[in-house]
Amino acid sequence: MGEAFINTEQNALIITSVFVLYGKAAGNSLAADMAAEVQEAWNEPKAVVKLNDTVFHVIFNISGIYDPDISPDEVHANLDPRINFFRVENYSRLHISFVDEIGCNTGYFLYDNLINRSTTAAHEYGHSLGLLHPDYLDIRGRGTPGIMYPRGTLVDRVFQWDPHVPAGTKGGTLNPAYRKVLVSDIADLHLERLKFNKENKAVIGYFTNLYHEKH
Repeated sequence: MGEAFINTEQNALIITSVFVLYGKAAGNSLAADMAAEVQEAWNEPKAVVKLNDTVFHVIFNISGIYDPDISPDEVHANLDPRINFFRVENYSRLHISFVDEIGCNTGYFLYDNLINRSTTAAHEYGHSLGLLHPDYLDIRGRGTPGIMYPRGTLVDRVFQWDPHVPAGTKGGTLNPAYRKVLVSDIADLHLERLKFNKENKAVIGYFTNLYHEKH
């Protein structure tokens, strides 16, 4: 989830999101590193969007905060569309990181998914902005996998966990470290459909404001 702002002076559409991390595996450095990685990934394509016949640069402004003492009531009462709440732990009963719904502002992350530039945070951020996994998960011959392709996708050998094994066998699927945010991923956000208020602001996504207990 995030807040979009048309900055006419910079000729930019700025999308601001804040990750508030809590849980035993969260921390200040993780919050900062996660935010920096997501911001870098989503700004890498240098995408543009056309709004009312004017072309704007799309800029993602992502920050991270560690709040170990945040309460369920604080999460439930949130009215700021920039804020996304994620519990981070070393274990998840689903064995994966996830957001609660497509286009929402809450979720539960596995710590191991967030280190070594795995792209998991950038992938889940895409879900929080409303993006789904693609329908077709065999993209061999199509080059770099976009950020929304899930683990298990069939890709060119160079993007596999093990480039020496046949596609679909153990090690023969997408290594998520190779995912990239592409111009097509940002196009899929359909930012041109946003409804801006008199302050040139619009909301991307919606509030779930769910507080997660530790699994």
